[in-house]
Amino acid sequence: MVSRLFGALVRAFLVLCLVVMPAMLIPGGSADDAQIVALIGLAAAAFTLFEYASASPSLIEFRDAPPYNRIRFATLFMTVLVLSMIMRGHSMPNVLTELLTVLGAIIGQILDFPYSPVRLVVLMMPEGSSPELLRNIRTAAGLAYFTSIICLVIFCVSLRWYGWPAKDGAFNVFVNLPTFDPTVGGDVVERLNRDSRLNLMAGFLLPFIIPACVKIASEVVNPDALGHPQTMIWTVTIWAFLPASLLMRGVAMGRVAQMIEGQRRQRYADMGEDGAFA
Repeated sequence: MVSRLFGALVRAFLVLCLVVMPAMLIPGGSADDAQIVALIGLAAAAFTLFEYASASPSLIEFRDAPPYNRIRFATLFMTVLVLSMIMRGHSMPNVLTELLTVLGAIIGQILDFPYSPVRLVVLMMPEGSSPELLRNIRTAAGLAYFTSIICLVIFCVSLRWYGWPAKDGAFNVFVNLPTFDPTVGGDVVERLNRDSRLNLMAGFLLPFIIPACVKIASEVVNPDALGHPQTMIWTVTIWAFLPASLLMRGVAMGRVAQMIEGQRRQRYADMGEDGAFA
């Protein structure tokens, strides 16, 4: 109980740091913005604390199946940190911010090819946008998308390395999939495989769909708002992280389905033809 509470406090503190990071690193924010960010950070930290301190979570999936959530959080944290440092370099440059800016510009140029998600993010900006804004958008989108790709590669490698979700086959569906009811809707394996496919398709298509939707809804959603550093950071981060998170969830659901199906085959193999255990 004590170790679980301590772990929940550490996670809550890290979530708070994540939320307030852009406001702390980028100078020039107003006092009202700082208060709003602090309120959102405290709410996110409180939610994380309650989820991880309780015996049974209500929303967070794969809570006791590391390193799923650790990789997701590390990816989100690194994306926000790197983009915040680049935005900080516009007013308070140093060696680190210049290095990250150059690296981001190179990655953005590499990923900015026809029909790529990064190209679509640049094209969603309205005509007449300043070259500097387009350059910043390309750099931020390229870095964020590259980070999400690295996240997926690390997660797929960890599946083999750790034998995820459990080397010994033990996996508590109630704790790790609190929003999934195994008693409703037919066979569990079929439902998990269906959810896996849906998440994989959504994760693959979202980087292309989101910029198109913003472009179509440009009369309601003003893309010029991305000129604000914090708005740009969170918008680009969500654009890159949400699809990667859905892809990870799809892969994870598929692995859980494979594990359950493997346990079923093993159980059937241990049974005699008359239905009794051999």
